[in-house]
Parts: sequence; C-alpha cells; structure tokens
Amino acid sequence: MNSHIRTGSATETATNRRTELLREAETLVNGDRNNAYGPPDQDFQRTADLWTIYLNGRRIIEAHDVAIMMALLKISRLSWQANKKDSWIDLAGYAACGYDIITKNKEEQK
Repeated sequence: MNSHIRTGSATETATNRRTELLREAETLVNGDRNNAYGPPDQDFQRTADLWTIYLNGRRIIEAHDVAIMMALLKISRLSWQANKKDSWIDLAGYAACGYDIITKNKEEQK
C-alpha cells in the first residue's frame, strides 16, 4: 500500500496539521475580525496611516506594507518561540490578507 495514502501515516498526520492550521487562519481572516475591525484593506490602511504619521511622513506606508510588517513581527516572535501555534496561524492569515489587498488594488487599477 502507498504510504502517502495509508491512514495514520506520517504524511497524513503532517497534512492534517497543515490543514488544521490553514483552516484556523481562514476562520480568523474571514470571520468575526471583519466585523470587529472591518475588511483587511480598510483595517490595514488605518494602521498604515497611523504608522505614516508616526514616521512623520518619511515614508508612506500602504495597507499591504502592514500585512508584511505584521508577518515580520510574527516571524520575530517565532524566532523566539517557534512552537507557538497562534503565531503560525497569524502568519498565514497576514499572508492571505496581504495577497488579497494587492490583488484587489490591481483589479481596481484596471
């Protein structure tokens, strides 16, 4: 029997862990956070505007920059404590939101 298909295999277990993490990230980025903070492009743009003000306009921060910098924050935290599942979930979520913002912006520019 193929070990990639066999129930209970190491491959199946790893796939289940990856799927679980991505499902949790999907629930977060498409769930209550949108109601609590607004869609990611609007939420991240508000953060970007505040970061730009904080930087005294030396650099204009855009919504997708927020996704990248928040991902870097999660990477920094993971370098300290790599087994923190929430940080892995958030990292996946920030990647998904950043990609959504960039593709939405490109579509709007057409």
